Amino acid sequence: MTNCRSAVAGVLSNKWKIIKEIDMKKILYILFLLPVVLPVNAQNMNIKTNILYDITTTLSLGAEIGLGEKTSLDISGGYNPWEFTPVKRMKLWMLQPELRYWLCERFNRHFFGLHIHGGQYNFSGIDFSDDMKNYNYQGDFYGAGISYGYQWILSNRWSLEATLGVGYVHFDYDKYPCAECGDIIKSDSRDYWGPTKLGLSLIYFIF
Repeated sequence: MTNCRSAVAGVLSNKWKIIKEIDMKKILYILFLLPVVLPVNAQNMNIKTNILYDITTTLSLGAEIGLGEKTSLDISGGYNPWEFTPVKRMKLWMLQPELRYWLCERFNRHFFGLHIHGGQYNFSGIDFSDDMKNYNYQGDFYGAGISYGYQWILSNRWSLEATLGVGYVHFDYDKYPCAECGDIIKSDSRDYWGPTKLGLSLIYFIF
């Protein structure tokens, strides 16, 4: 199992080195140009926001494009720029593309997904634990997982979606004594296996 995890981490690390070199603006341009470059029979697109992320002050935005009768591509992201106090912050950005297979028809009822994710974070003064409350952590993360979800059609334009995913995340981090002071105390990494996606999204179909 250890060798398997090391192999997965090695492959994802190489992929992440490429991802980190891509400018965020270019990623957003690609996201919104997808409907133009995809074939005509794939033109079925919605935009969405994850309500669960939004209520935690992490702004979320996603877009999903139909690829086939039972397949779609979802690209979602989150961004949190806030500093609650000079020593308390939960800054992050993340992207999570997902390829989906629908059991009935796309954008209706049950689906399964395969996703990857990556981003960067800057946390300090957060009450998750004594360590995170008293120190500042900065770094990046990447990983992959699988998910299950269900989508309810509310009207011709609106839908509601619930989804849950599990998988792997690798964290690289630098540890500082506080948010605005001191040299690096420690540079390290950590591997995580467990929930990687949780969503309750409000969806609007553009076309």
